[in-house]
Amino acid sequence: MNVRGSDICLILVAILFPPATAFFIAGCSCDLLINICLTILGYLPGHLHAFWLIYKKMKAEERYGAGGFRYVGNGTYEPIYDGPGGVPPAAPVNYGATGANYGGSNYVR
Repeated sequence: MNVRGSDICLILVAILFPPATAFFIAGCSCDLLINICLTILGYLPGHLHAFWLIYKKMKAEERYGAGGFRYVGNGTYEPIYDGPGGVPPAAPVNYGATGANYGGSNYVR
């Protein structure tokens, strides 16, 4: 499992204040409320939940690639692209200004 710089930053934030990590990963969702309640009940349960969210995010990055997924709640992710392995669709073959002769002898004025 690859550990990225952003994951290290999330781990450091989780050590200092676990609900901030839940907010960075899940946004203003039920996971944030759960993490706040767990942190109030005890500092260790809040940490465990924050580290679990980081772990699930790292597994989604490993499975779908960086940025190829979105968080749907309850620690689950889904691919953004429907292709095999969550690979983004390729650009059309003649996308852009390919194959044209601009400024050459065939240029009509």
